[in-house]
Amino acid sequence: MTSKNNGLSAALVSNLQDVLSKRKGVNDGSAEEPPPSTSDSVDVAAKEEVEEEIDDSRPIVLVTNGDGIDSVGLVSLVEALVNEGLYNVHVCAPQTDKSVSSHSMTPGETIAASSVNLKGATAFEVSGTPVDCISLGLSGALFAWSKPILVISGINQGSSCGHQMFYSGAMAGAREALISGVPSLCISLNWKKDESKESDFKDAVGVCLPLINATVRDIQKGVFPKDCSLSIEIPTSPSSNKGFKVTKQSMWRQSPSWQAVSANRHPGAGNFMSNQQSLGAQLAQLGRDASAAGAARRFTTQKKSIVEIESVGVAPKSDSRVKKYFRLEFVAKEQEHTDEDLDIKALEDGFVSVTPLSLLPSMDSETQAAASEWISKALNADQ
Repeated sequence: MTSKNNGLSAALVSNLQDVLSKRKGVNDGSAEEPPPSTSDSVDVAAKEEVEEEIDDSRPIVLVTNGDGIDSVGLVSLVEALVNEGLYNVHVCAPQTDKSVSSHSMTPGETIAASSVNLKGATAFEVSGTPVDCISLGLSGALFAWSKPILVISGINQGSSCGHQMFYSGAMAGAREALISGVPSLCISLNWKKDESKESDFKDAVGVCLPLINATVRDIQKGVFPKDCSLSIEIPTSPSSNKGFKVTKQSMWRQSPSWQAVSANRHPGAGNFMSNQQSLGAQLAQLGRDASAAGAARRFTTQKKSIVEIESVGVAPKSDSRVKKYFRLEFVAKEQEHTDEDLDIKALEDGFVSVTPLSLLPSMDSETQAAASEWISKALNADQ
């Protein structure tokens, strides 16, 4: 029998095969088939439900982000992609917030991938970084397909413009996909404290969905620009944006601000470290005592004339190390931007910034021109 790889789990496939084998009685000359049990009906219903959601003819889109799988941006995006009915949507996203994890990975450590219920999508939360998620998702170890047609990272809460992209976990997820040969988009909302609201993410999805559809369509046609990823920056008020604008990467970034933190403000951490140091000192003292006792026994064996040897541990040295605590925060500062084609300038002016990015230190002019031309045509086609 030839089995079709339809993304079902091995346990479910085995169960379904058992059910089908019980129902072949008449065809292969065996005894009359008994009435199907309730469990058989449940299994068939489960299979039909899964097959209804997993259509092998639809392209696969893999979604990740940096803010964590429970973030409103990712949930809103996945819901919209599922409702489009055009894609098989798979999700592999960090279990917790990894928005400033950059392109970090966790080699040599065991990470967990746990299934998550996102209606209409096959989703896993991973105890790792966005890069871990994409690397694992594309490896074939987690999902049953070879690779998706597109990776989307987002919707990120906060801008990834300019040099901020080097800190961004969401941007790193899109970059990892590009490294692996899969086209990718990174979508970010220019979130502002005390001004933005959660409903802005749904508006942001509505803004970028036509560009997502155009990207998949042209990847299938083989006309999407090769070796580049698109960074889509959506302004603070998505519903009142001034339109799309093809931009260049700026040198903008938020300023890192390190603040000294008193150990008294975090007594738990301070006590934990103190207890650890105290325990370490006690263990070290026990080790010294044991070593001294062992040396005494060896010396006694060698020198029979010595009747008794007293073992005295060496007094521990005082720990003179200085420990300080700090917290990093990124602070947005007003900066003057004169070049109208820069991503941050377009974003601040209310445009949706679309920046083609490459794995090269700087995108060559030919690739930049080809990507810019494709973006312009794609946007015009969907207007």
